[in-house]
Amino acid sequence: MNSTISIKQTLAAGLLLTASLSLPVFAASSTASSASEGASSAASSGSKSLETSSGSSSKGDKVAAGDYKIIDVAAAADRPGMVRVHLQAAADDFYLVLPEQAFEKSQLTAGHLVTARQHAYGLEFANQQTQQAFFLVLSDEWYRELDSRAVVL
Repeated sequence: MNSTISIKQTLAAGLLLTASLSLPVFAASSTASSASEGASSAASSGSKSLETSSGSSSKGDKVAAGDYKIIDVAAAADRPGMVRVHLQAAADDFYLVLPEQAFEKSQLTAGHLVTARQHAYGLEFANQQTQQAFFLVLSDEWYRELDSRAVVL
């Protein structure tokens, strides 16, 4: 087994740890919760979280940075514990699928604005008014690097 960790894996792990610690939206509900539990509500892959308005998961990295209005929020019937947020800008609309708890903590509702910001690792979604990030959509390549792996000492 190769014992070296790639720079990309190290950066990805650091990013996820930073996201789970710096975004109060994703704080664990008890002190005994692991960092991975908090991080799992803080981020997901693009193929799991971004959908075209037709419901397919082919949106990928095609979401433009900018402000989007929340048109509708509904439970994702096919994914228990998740919500589907319909976001719309002048020439673009899509669905952001994220954990219900993360969305509730964002204190956003239909009519509010969400800002999408592009980063090397993917997209950051923030409350436009407060600029407080509430969810990260990692590119699939970055997300795969975060898979849990057993460490042998």
